[in-house]
Amino acid sequence: MLKTILVALDGSEIAERVIQTLDSLVLSKDTRVIFCHVFHNPDSETELPADRPHPESPTLSYFHIEKQLQSYQEQISVDSELELVTGDPADEIIRLANIYKADLIIIGSRGLIGMKRIVLGSVSSQVVEEANCSVLVVKPNQNQAMP
Repeated sequence: MLKTILVALDGSEIAERVIQTLDSLVLSKDTRVIFCHVFHNPDSETELPADRPHPESPTLSYFHIEKQLQSYQEQISVDSELELVTGDPADEIIRLANIYKADLIIIGSRGLIGMKRIVLGSVSSQVVEEANCSVLVVKPNQNQAMP
């Protein structure tokens, strides 16, 4: 039985498919869902590529993400919590899964291949490799690979 599910969302288009996947699971009334979002730490050693848009206002972005996660909370019928943290996405997702003793992590994959995957890395692959629980990776439709 799944008692605790950590749902990692990044604000991209794949988030809707992740929520659809969560909705398709049969959850007991005792299941708890933790919706999480990890903000990239601008002080970390890795820098965002110059061609990526930089957030205009971190505060505005935070409230936008929080509001989106709250709307997902309203869609489910089990207890849920929000976690908005800053740091390396894969490390923080794994850390939160350990703190909450998650039975399952649901995470989206951007569908990157080739050099894009090498350069940008794969958060979902790192989570699959390092998590102490099962991980369900939601992929985009074949025709909708993320840019």
